[in-house]
Amino acid sequence: MANRRRRRNNVRVSAGARQGAKQQQKNLMEYGLGALASIAVVASVVFAVASSSGSSGEGVQAPDFDFSMFQGIEEVGFRDGNLARLEGKPMVLNFWAGLCPPCRAEMPQFQLFYEEFKEEIQLVGVDIGIFTGLGSHGNAEELLRELGVTYPAGWTDDGSVPRKYGVTAMPTTVFISSDGTIVEKSVGAFDANFLARASRELLAAEAEHEG
Repeated sequence: MANRRRRRNNVRVSAGARQGAKQQQKNLMEYGLGALASIAVVASVVFAVASSSGSSGEGVQAPDFDFSMFQGIEEVGFRDGNLARLEGKPMVLNFWAGLCPPCRAEMPQFQLFYEEFKEEIQLVGVDIGIFTGLGSHGNAEELLRELGVTYPAGWTDDGSVPRKYGVTAMPTTVFISSDGTIVEKSVGAFDANFLARASRELLAAEAEHEG
């Protein structure tokens, strides 16, 4: 535990991510989202899905699906793979899109979260913009380059994913235990403080389960 604290205290945040985090409040106001500095949900883009049946909530197994990586290939171990291959480590699964303003606003916060927790929690962002009317894969990849975030991010061509996960607004973030069980699903843009708190709760639950 002491080593973990020391490692976290010594995290060096990239210049791009640090600048992005400082711009968080400005970005949120610019997009008309509003913000509370340490509160989780600030905004989301709502859209319609074909059916809400089969949507995944807390306490159920996270539906498996195929996806491909824009970046983070070495970390996840594949360019083209599926979610089941990442089981064995707690996961934060973030559904986002290239033309989603609140997604853009929260991505620097996810970068800060990633740099602190990447050894303990697998973060993966999956672009579903083509199914939500919020941009193409090209738009998503361009946004990653523009913001300079480095955490693993990719896309899926599986149109059933939004329905399976009950995604009705963007961004949507799913916290998944190491055995693949959904612990929490939340809608809206997050700040790094909320992500850290939620992730510590996830890790504590994992430790209790193992004990």
